[in-house]
Amino acid sequence: MAKARIKAVIPAAGLGTRFLPATKAMPKEMLPLVDKPAIQYVVEEAVSAGIGDILVITGRNKNAISNHFDAVPELEAKLVEKGDHGRLASVVASSDMADIHYVRQGEPKGLGHAVLRARTHVGDSSFAVLLGDDLMDARDPLLCTMIDEHLRTGAAVIALMEVDPAQIHLYGTADVDGAPDGDVVRVAGLVEKPARDEAPSNLAVIGRYVLPAAVFDVLERTAPGKGGEIQLTDALQELAADPDGPGVRGVIFRGRRYDTGDRLEYIKAIVQLATDREDLGPDLRDWLKEFAGRL
Repeated sequence: MAKARIKAVIPAAGLGTRFLPATKAMPKEMLPLVDKPAIQYVVEEAVSAGIGDILVITGRNKNAISNHFDAVPELEAKLVEKGDHGRLASVVASSDMADIHYVRQGEPKGLGHAVLRARTHVGDSSFAVLLGDDLMDARDPLLCTMIDEHLRTGAAVIALMEVDPAQIHLYGTADVDGAPDGDVVRVAGLVEKPARDEAPSNLAVIGRYVLPAAVFDVLERTAPGKGGEIQLTDALQELAADPDGPGVRGVIFRGRRYDTGDRLEYIKAIVQLATDREDLGPDLRDWLKEFAGRL
């Protein structure tokens, strides 16, 4: 299967309650990180991995997402008139970067249900799932490695990250089998948010998956689990336990990741991204040093 056939699915139907009141009328995926909405970073990551067909799973009050990736002729004409070619390029880029489709999740029944809503669009193709709360730094590729591992083995591939054992209760956690093959491990099972003394490892599941279309059949028969929702973790657990299937593999990510689902981490992400930019970094770093000296 060629990479070109792999599609991307971005679940974006959540209410974003942690960021209220900012997300009362604005989708949390549209909250800006410096001067781009968070979801644009996710779309750019998929495009950089060679994916040109992207499905966004939306919900109520999410029209701003589709508006952002649509053309705005009147704005573009105004920028042309002003000769503002830099901003014009950034506006056009967001509407030209990929073939983006949308489907409503309807009743929110969990991540597994959101992924299942992609079945008609994805068909029998393999596909990547990218969660918008997890941003991977563009300088630290992850998705390409995951796709390559899936194409090589046929396995479902999940992204893993080593975390402090004291924080493992915040994540789904992988039970791995045998020694790693470089940064790739065979996943024997998954545990959703275990207590520290019950965690099978310190390898946390983060928001990137490359899945075979066979996962849809598993999700169809997956009963609601934790929180009364259909959990993608439960479906992956079944794939991992299938002795006749290709199983589940994990790619350990050792790069830079930004958690935009938490207010403090969101602020940190903005600061980190801005300090690395040539146009903002020098002045911002000087100001941060001055500000830190006043604390």
